[in-house]
Amino acid sequence: MAGQNCLVANDWICGEYLRTRGQELTDATVQHVWITAVSVAIGLAVAFPLALLARRSRRFAGPVLGLTTVLYTVPSLAMFSLLLPLFGLSAALVVTGLVLYSLTVLVRNILAGLEAVPQEAKDAARGMGYGPGRLLWEVELPLALPALMAGVRIATVSTIALTTVGSIVGRGGLGNLIEDALPSFFKAQVLTASVLCVLLAVVADLLLLGVQWLLTPWTRIRTVRETAGAVAEVKAV
Repeated sequence: MAGQNCLVANDWICGEYLRTRGQELTDATVQHVWITAVSVAIGLAVAFPLALLARRSRRFAGPVLGLTTVLYTVPSLAMFSLLLPLFGLSAALVVTGLVLYSLTVLVRNILAGLEAVPQEAKDAARGMGYGPGRLLWEVELPLALPALMAGVRIATVSTIALTTVGSIVGRGGLGNLIEDALPSFFKAQVLTASVLCVLLAVVADLLLLGVQWLLTPWTRIRTVRETAGAVAEVKAV
């Protein structure tokens, strides 16, 4: 009875809401995760060749970086409106908009990571007979992974937030619940959906950080060596 009263009283925290709307929350969360994952994956697939193009020549760098920056400044409602004639009221509309927003972060981080690769590492690889393709995939890309993964983490977290805007076409995951609850100011639904968005962002960031940790074992070795050196200096003092 007390749980039902929290619905009647429209409390912010209501266990009865969680119990009775569990499936609805699950469906919205799954949709949110799916849209985010697809958008970031496609964004990464598009950003990588763009970053390579920008690195190849200054003639291409300006237009590529300029275009991705301009796309990021377009308000989300305007972006979805511009894409509406092409995709209609579909998930493709939201995914395309989110892909375009992710490009500015992904392209810049991939480019920064590739440009930060030490020249001596590239010269050594060329001296060993590495061609451009092998040099990129076996030397440059692994060394650029920290910057690349940082871009993926930022893009993922921002995409989780922007996905909620897709509620204007009914493809916003947890944003749909927030939009549905606002006219009646259904507090429990607004708070629950908002907290789940935050939790998704935190969990996604931690998972990607773990992936980065697994893919870059040399950074762990360097950190251990630096820590050991600092400890040795302290003991010497």
